Amino acid sequence: MSTLGFCHHCFIGVRHEGNPSGTFTTINGVNVYIATPSGEFNKEKVLLYFPDVFGLELPNHQLQADDFALNGIRTVVVDYFGGDPLPADAMDPGSTYDFFTWLKRHLPPSTKHDIVQKVIDGLKAEGVKRFATTGYCFGARIGFDFALKGETHVTTVSHPTLIENLELLEKYITTSAPLLINCCEVDQQFPAEAQAKADEIFGGGKFAPGYERTYWPGCVHGFAVRGDMSDPKVKAGKEGAFKTTVEFVYKYL
Repeated sequence: MSTLGFCHHCFIGVRHEGNPSGTFTTINGVNVYIATPSGEFNKEKVLLYFPDVFGLELPNHQLQADDFALNGIRTVVVDYFGGDPLPADAMDPGSTYDFFTWLKRHLPPSTKHDIVQKVIDGLKAEGVKRFATTGYCFGARIGFDFALKGETHVTTVSHPTLIENLELLEKYITTSAPLLINCCEVDQQFPAEAQAKADEIFGGGKFAPGYERTYWPGCVHGFAVRGDMSDPKVKAGKEGAFKTTVEFVYKYL
């Protein structure tokens, strides 16, 4: 199934278990989930977390944000779906949820820019000076767009959607934001051809700010946040992509 540029793997996955420890609040009128490190951390730096279609409400995203905080990175998950994410039970086998109607309410990603900008402006007012982003599926394009706007300083994406366009990739090279792309073996949204294209554009030192791409065999689109952790290859991919993201943010933010 392909719907408005998305594939069926955008809408399926596994709900992860755990007890989120962050805080739901608002920044400049926008709902967010904030995961704050328990120890000392740099209050002038923030990781903006741009979720997939399941949004801030999916525990998987909350738990992942908590893990970033455990690594000393204050993380803010943005609700750019305005309380209207894809419901978690839509990923269950046999679901008859109407993805097409939901997507029409939320595309293109540029319709989310004003919401994200409010969060950035609110954080700047609190004294934040540098922003990294981590985007999953739908959220990857948001991360690209704000790097292109010059609002953010480091971009990380995992199994990205809507960035495979050659023109967009070539446009990104005009930014000064280092780029990490976490890829996988089976991904209609960022297939092998797009992965090779990214390496051709950014690799080999061509992108001076910094570029890295990881590749996780045995994984499919969605692995980094909705993967089945009972599968050893998926577990290795999810944990590996997370570790690489943490290291990349520390290196460049």
